[in-house]
Amino acid sequence: MAAGESPLNEVVFLTVAEVAAVMRVSKMTVYRLVHSGHLPAIRVGRSFRVPEKAVHDYLQESYVGMESA
Repeated sequence: MAAGESPLNEVVFLTVAEVAAVMRVSKMTVYRLVHSGHLPAIRVGRSFRVPEKAVHDYLQESYVGMESA
């Protein structure tokens, strides 16, 4: 296990609908992020599950701060 990774039994997975709600985007946008490789996911049957930490990491990396004047 790499540094900073949680054991698999401690990882919280979110559905595409839950990710869309957290990010305040459509489910289609989440599917695009998953298929483009910007958001890691695992396939469970015909659906995807996204690690909660990956969502927060993606949002943190995408954050654009306001510069003070």
